[in-house]
Order: sequence, then C-alpha cells, then structure tokens
Amino acid sequence: MNKLNGAQILVESLIKEGVEVIFGYQGGSVLPIFDVLYDAPIKFIMVRHEQGAAHAADGYARSTGKVGVCLATSGPGATNLVTGIATAYMDSIPMVALTGQVPTPMIGNDAFQEADIVGMTRPITKHNYLVKKPADLARTIKEAFYITATGRPGPVLIDLPKDVSTGMAEYKYPDKIEMRSYNPTYYGHPGQIKKAAELIQEAKKPVIYAGGGVVTSGASRELIELAEKTSIPVTTTLMGLGGFPGTHPLFLGMLGMHGTKYANFAMVETDLIIAIGARFDDRITGKLDEFATNATIIHIDIDPASISKNVKAHLSIVGDVRCVLTELNKIVQPLEITPWLKKINEWKKNYPLTYKKGDGCLKPQFIIEEIGKVTQGKAIITTEVGQNQMWAAQYYKCDYPRHFLSSGGLGTMGYGLPAAIGAQVGNPDKIVFDIAGDGSIQMNIQELMTAVQYKLPVNVAILNNQYLGMVRQWQELFYNKRYVQTSLAMSPDFVKLAEAYGAEGIRVTEEKDVRPALEQAIETPKPVLIDFRIVPEENVFPMVPAGAALTQMIDSLA
Repeated sequence: MNKLNGAQILVESLIKEGVEVIFGYQGGSVLPIFDVLYDAPIKFIMVRHEQGAAHAADGYARSTGKVGVCLATSGPGATNLVTGIATAYMDSIPMVALTGQVPTPMIGNDAFQEADIVGMTRPITKHNYLVKKPADLARTIKEAFYITATGRPGPVLIDLPKDVSTGMAEYKYPDKIEMRSYNPTYYGHPGQIKKAAELIQEAKKPVIYAGGGVVTSGASRELIELAEKTSIPVTTTLMGLGGFPGTHPLFLGMLGMHGTKYANFAMVETDLIIAIGARFDDRITGKLDEFATNATIIHIDIDPASISKNVKAHLSIVGDVRCVLTELNKIVQPLEITPWLKKINEWKKNYPLTYKKGDGCLKPQFIIEEIGKVTQGKAIITTEVGQNQMWAAQYYKCDYPRHFLSSGGLGTMGYGLPAAIGAQVGNPDKIVFDIAGDGSIQMNIQELMTAVQYKLPVNVAILNNQYLGMVRQWQELFYNKRYVQTSLAMSPDFVKLAEAYGAEGIRVTEEKDVRPALEQAIETPKPVLIDFRIVPEENVFPMVPAGAALTQMIDSLA
C-alpha cells in the first residue's frame, strides 16, 4: 500500500466515486485540499458565497441524477452552507458537503474559525461525520456516497480537521460498503402490490398523486405506463413536476395551495389515491381532517417513515417507486372510468388556469408561457421562491424529469440562480432559465460573477413587481393591504448590475418585446439577465388559504 496525506486520500476517493465537479470556496483550513485539487482531474467552480456552492451542487444533482459535491472552509464557511444543506435535506437531494475544521487538538477550544458544524447539521443531514484520523478517510468517503444516493437520498456532511488533511496514512479504497444498520428496501412486497392492483380495479374515481420520488427514482416512464394502461389521471406536487408530462391529456397539473382547481376537485371527490413518492405535506393537503375523506389511500415510498406520517395509508408499499411500479404494471388491468374522466374534463374546461389579458400591463404568466414556447418546453427551469415559483409551476408545461428545479420543502429564497449554475455545469448543451423575483434574486445575485467567470450561458428572467410578491399577496388578502416591509421600490438597476458583473442585461416593459428578448438571451453565449417589469399587484390564483380545505380555493376571476 502507498502512503498519502489526508487531502490526497480525499481527492483520490472522490475520483473513485466519479466526481467530476466540486462547487465551493477557498479558506485556511482547506488549503491542503485545494493544493491537491490543483493537479486533480476534477473541475472546481469557485462561487462567490458558500450558500451558492450548496445550491449549485444541489442543482447539479437534481438535473443530472448524480451526487452533487460542495466544499467550504471551517467556521463561517461551513455555516454558510447550512441553508443549502437544509434545502437539499427537505427535498431529498443526494449531496456530499465537505467542510474544513480546525486541527483536532483545538476542537472545543473556541479556536479561530471553529464551529461545531457536525452538531449544527445533525438535524438537516441524512448522516454526518467528523473524521479524526487520515486512515478513516477512504472508508468515510465510500460510506458517505453510498448513504447520500441510496434509499431516500439526502445530504451527507464530512468535517475534515486540518491535521487530518495533512496527516499521512496508507490508502486503500474499499470495493464495497456493508452497513448493518442501513439497508434500504427497494423491492415492494409482492402481496402488497397485488392488493394495490385489486384496489385499483375496484376504483371508480381514482387519482395518481405523484411526488419528487418519481423523479428521483427515474420512474417517469413507469408512471406514464401505469396512467395510460389504466386511464387514471395524474396530479403532481411541485417536486414531481416533469415526472409526468405536463402536456399529457391525463395530467391535472399541480395540486394543493396553488394547484389547479381541477386537480384539487379531483382530490376531494376521488375514491382512491395512489400516492407515489410523495409525503402529503401541508401545502398539498390543506385542512387535514377534510382531506380526501372518501378515498382509500395506497402509499408507495422508499422511506417507511414517510408512510402514514401525515395522512393514514390504507395500504402501504415500502420500496423504490420504479421497482414497485414495474411490478404493478405487470398485473394491473385497464379500467372503465369514463364517467370520472368526463367529469374531470368538464372541470378542466370550466376552471382552466387563466389570467386577465389585454389590459396593457406586462403579465408574469404570459412571460412564462413565452419561455415555454421559445424553448419548446425543453429548457431546464430553476426558480427562486415566491410568486415567481408558483407562476412557473402553473404555466410552464414541463414534459421531462429533472427539468424543473425548485426549493420545495424549505422554500429557500436565493436558490434559483446558483441552482441554475449547477444545472448548466451538469448539462452544458441545454438551455437553462432561472425564473426569479426581484426579491429572491438579490439573495444570491453575486453568483452572476460565477456564471460569467466560467462562461455559463445561464438566463435569468426577473419578474420584477417591486414587491416581495407572495408576502404582499398575503398582506392584501389577510391583513387589509397593510404592506409592511414588502416594498422593493428601492432596488438596484438590474440591467446595470448585470453589466457590472460582465453579463448582458435587458429590460422589457411591453408584451411585444418579450419574445425578442427571450430569443436574444438564448442566442447569447454568456449569462443574460432580463428585467421584466410586470404589473405590481398581480396575484397567484387559485389559492387555498393556510389551514383551509382544498374546497375553499380563492380565485380572483370567480
């Protein structure tokens, strides 16, 4: 065996795991690691803030299906990763976060740039490690990549004291990992799958409710097969968008707080919910004791802790949803549910997603529709959080898995731009658009410099209404229009700011200029920021107020 220092062992182990890119930021405690990376065949993307590194690794992972990797120094460098780690944890994203740490003899002594990042991130990681000896590094890396990507994915953090990075040890990378306490179940119980098929055959008003697990497991094709074979309509969560084609005639759109009326109506009246890789979160169910009161619930998920956590399942199948659907599709039979489909089509006709047009104002919904047309629905879309996110979810018809990236569980403002950078790095031949708000974009707008430095042609479409739009909407509806601290009238000139970073800036104020601006952005081989000046007080509808039942949708056009 050959002896290497800890930094060399780390980098060699990352290469063994197929790591092609790391997003991160330099610092004192990780200097030995960066010195080894200098000669390594791994691309390093230096962001301008560590939070951007975590979100970029997240966007890379979501869009490629590979493990995202980020690296930061100790203390504030590590703590700046926390929001991005929490974002990945809530949305079950495979990511390995590497953090520097003060030398082991100094841990616990309040040394310069010391922070207990292992303790801080324990609730928001699938697992984490403090490596105390160079000899433990190789196995730790192998375990971390195994844990992050298997079962229900989630971030894993590895804390690396500086003396571990510089200390010497014999290097041998493990061929495989066996962990007695961690053995995810991939194949569903045959008896339970058979019972599910029987329940499906008995249903008169079935609905498939698909979540991010469909995308994560690569089960889109199997989901389409199930829906088409049985004619069961499909609704998805925000995380599930793209897992079932947005233009498919059986698609009901997103459900829940800002879902379509017909998706929510279907969930109210259904007699069978087939929940696939979803967790019944509060934005989906609304008032729990009035949710799907007439429905039998089949819940398929790889995480047994997610089943019956929020809504009781009548039949549970623990397993990878792709494996389960493969077996279910073998035995399920076509259904005769013509009256149900007729009713759903009537709802679609009577309650379409729509907005007021032709009033001379630039509408955000129109902009998103135009992005879909110009890109032919093939772009990778990232979003920030707020109204921009919900309009994108409603009006961008996403037909492909891993093409809609958004912070779902945590709702992290500032996610979209660095996630778009990660997606562009992982998919250099695809068009990437970050649909942003003028509030969210300012959380991590410094990452424009990253996109410029690495010649990443990321496009940013700011829906600029000069408000923290979603909070302002709540203030309008529930706080008598008392707009407290939601005005963003004092914001920078985004066009000049883009140009200052070396990107291209475009301002659009009229509908006729939307298409030309989008086409110009796509044809420009560098980052482009478009400042769309939209109507200030446009709202996202439909809307189910927090704690209300799905039947209590607010619609300004009703």
